[in-house]
Amino acid sequence: MGGGAAIRFRVGGSLLLAAYLLFVVWLTLRPLNVMWVTASNFTPFAGIRADLDMGAAEAVRRIGEGLALLAPLGVLLPLAGGRLYVSPWLSFARTVAAGALVSLAIELLQTGVPGQVVDIDSLLLNTVGVALVHLAVVPAARAGLRRRQEKKAVAALLREEPSQGATPTIPRVGIAP
Repeated sequence: MGGGAAIRFRVGGSLLLAAYLLFVVWLTLRPLNVMWVTASNFTPFAGIRADLDMGAAEAVRRIGEGLALLAPLGVLLPLAGGRLYVSPWLSFARTVAAGALVSLAIELLQTGVPGQVVDIDSLLLNTVGVALVHLAVVPAARAGLRRRQEKKAVAALLREEPSQGATPTIPRVGIAP
């Protein structure tokens, strides 16, 4: 990617990332007016099992919400990084780790918000959502952008003026005795 395009991707990605994180903070850290709250869940998959016991429709809705909440980070974090040529596994690991840390920060901050409770299953579902979206979108998008960049480079080479031959040289002039 050219220098200007990379900067535009990074700036645009960073702005989108900041806007999305502000939305997530507003959504997850606002106080709720409820009559009662459930206890915190520190047992992995206990909340998911409880959702499945409520019925398929309710389980799909709740699990889907958990997967979808931070899923856009799977695309926004690499976009804000602006790297086109990077190891796919390194990018995946970095993105999933950052998504897990954001989810953990949200869960920890929820301890001080009335009506919000800590749920380990939310952390797991949020992280899986980030991973799934990253795997589904980022490798294909990067490959497409690389192909596009290579086509532009080939087209630029073909547009160059044809060579006018070798540069003329002056033969060595002998000096007479």
